[in-house]
Amino acid sequence: GAIDEAIAYVNKGDRPLGLYYFGTDEAEREKVLNATTAGGVTINDVVFHVAQENLPFGGVGPSGMGSYHGVDGFREFSHAKSIYTQIKADKPLQQMRPPYGPAIRKYLAGQLKA
Repeated sequence: GAIDEAIAYVNKGDRPLGLYYFGTDEAEREKVLNATTAGGVTINDVVFHVAQENLPFGGVGPSGMGSYHGVDGFREFSHAKSIYTQIKADKPLQQMRPPYGPAIRKYLAGQLKA
């Protein structure tokens, strides 16, 4: 039917930044939403998904990448810096790390003998 043609049309090109569905048929609306991918969707209007500060906004593929607005935008443009600090190792554990000393070389030589 017509809705299948519309879905095929949307899916044959690059993923759109916005997708607009007009209608009252819930099953048809769900079919469109499940069968297509877009940066954002407005149902029974146009462009309003962009104006919602609490909804992420951004494209998919050639229409852009990422999510902007609210907490999603903050996370998109923030970089969480990972920092790991090794605890001070006691003497036996220290010998298992570079620079390797004579004690670990002796131990490994003993383990490698066939």
